[in-house]
Amino acid sequence: MMERAESGQKLYTRMRLWEFPDQYVIEPTDGSSGSPLAINRADGAMNLIDEVPECNALRVPKIQTIFGVVGMLKLVAGSYLIVITERECAGSYLGHPIFKIKCLKTFPCDHSLKNSSTEQKKVENEFSALLNVAEHTSGLYFSYDTNLTLSGQRLHDLGDESKLLPLWRQAEPRFLWNNYILEMLIDNKLDPFLLPVVQGSFQNFQAAIGKEIADVTLIARRCTRRNGTRMWRRGADSDGYVANFVETEQILQMNGFTSSFVQVRGSMPFLWEQIVDLTYKPKFEIVRPEEAPRVAERHILDLRKKYGRILVIDLVNKHGGEGRLNDKFAESMQSVISDDVRYLHFDFHQICGHVHFERLSILYDKIADFLEKNGFLLLNEKGEKMKEQTGVVRTNCIDCLDRTNVTQSMIGRKMLEIQLRRIGVFGAEETITAHPNFDESFKILWANHGDDISIQYSGTPALKGDFVRCGQRTMQGILKDGVNALVRYYLNNFSDGTKQDAIDLLQGHYIVSVNRDMTSPSQTGGLESIASLPLALSLVLICLFLAMMSLRQGPYDVRHLFFSVLWTGLGGGIAALVKADGRIFCNRPRLHKPRR
Repeated sequence: MMERAESGQKLYTRMRLWEFPDQYVIEPTDGSSGSPLAINRADGAMNLIDEVPECNALRVPKIQTIFGVVGMLKLVAGSYLIVITERECAGSYLGHPIFKIKCLKTFPCDHSLKNSSTEQKKVENEFSALLNVAEHTSGLYFSYDTNLTLSGQRLHDLGDESKLLPLWRQAEPRFLWNNYILEMLIDNKLDPFLLPVVQGSFQNFQAAIGKEIADVTLIARRCTRRNGTRMWRRGADSDGYVANFVETEQILQMNGFTSSFVQVRGSMPFLWEQIVDLTYKPKFEIVRPEEAPRVAERHILDLRKKYGRILVIDLVNKHGGEGRLNDKFAESMQSVISDDVRYLHFDFHQICGHVHFERLSILYDKIADFLEKNGFLLLNEKGEKMKEQTGVVRTNCIDCLDRTNVTQSMIGRKMLEIQLRRIGVFGAEETITAHPNFDESFKILWANHGDDISIQYSGTPALKGDFVRCGQRTMQGILKDGVNALVRYYLNNFSDGTKQDAIDLLQGHYIVSVNRDMTSPSQTGGLESIASLPLALSLVLICLFLAMMSLRQGPYDVRHLFFSVLWTGLGGGIAALVKADGRIFCNRPRLHKPRR
């Protein structure tokens, strides 16, 4: 069993929130002797108090149970307390319970708004509305006992002094989802209330192999450095942090052994984007191409420091728009390729098509030597390290969702078989497919993992998930992919812009301010004041429908032909207008500036 990371001061696991007219009081109710925390509802000021204030006829508080304080966010005039009101146990991680957040709730400390200007109130309302979006953030997990932001190997290697620190101080900032909104609590030295939260996925199953039980866990940790939604966060920033970077750890516990294997995924590490413009697949645009080698180098050097040797697997197409990105990626990698950094392009669609995913064995044959050389973490029953992982596979496609998850699940399967042979459970040629119940559970594990990450980035489950879940492509899976692709299109254009703003607000990528040189969306006039993206799409569809009806009624009639051209032209005009000025329809707040 892996060593437990004991912290110097335990986190409160259950609290009672008292809503008084002038303050919130958070009282620990988990049997600890901690002091209640009072939060002023006018300015968000915090201080520990000796006891909960007395109630009377004029001070009748609302009371509810909460399970953690996620953080505090300050806007223009008010501060907002974010807490966990519902949780569920997601499973056990190395002997410690892991919880999934089922419900977040925001409590405003905004009484000072009464004395604010009309403009400040308007801005405050617009930004506080983003917190309603943030309350529905999916895939948030936490533990009161162990550090979920660290892989098993890094957790094992923590020094004795580090293990005595509060969990938030042990945490890896890249994967600490509430890193920014914890700052006010950190400043007030409220360690027992500081609950580290990660975003990603937590999947676990137990299944028999012969007479023994194997416990397999899959954890995804999403990086917060360039967090966001599919079309609104692409490529890398100038520091080399990439969109949709996810660390995936597969853990096996069996016969007293604990083994861990880590993979990562992330967008291509140079500056590129897709501007949402109502087209089904917006064009790929490479930004400042001359900086690509420098950005890629910074990204790879950062991975080298954290993971050791690097094998980059690029799954994008060799031709078309993806081909341009592939060419730039391959070119950028030339300056960083070395004995410890490899780059491999594998044209997934060209080789595997849409159904022959078993051809990934071709890829595995090319990377087997790297996997064997860099291995995995292996601990014996005493928690002693017998083997460690010295390198990582970094996989990407365009979204780092669908092709990537299929490929990572294949690598995870192969490594799990190697681990089972190493601890003496499997014979030399034995595979997971020889154990149907275990095999089925493993497929479901990776399919759910892929769906979780995909929902957080694109809003829908992963495409090609039927292969991961069932081991083969099915007609039902292909049809489901078609529906999900349309849903992604809708979300990209209609709702992800607002969702992106909510993410940026919580992650501290923007500071909130009133910019008098910019006009509030509510103050704009003309078409922008009444248009919305769903309305625009409806108008386009109606115009196209009327055009088709005109053609069907009289394809050779000049009058019907004229109206067909008219309706088609109107539909095209509306679409062009939307494409020319996406601000009209995206509903993205324009009242913040980059955080410095």
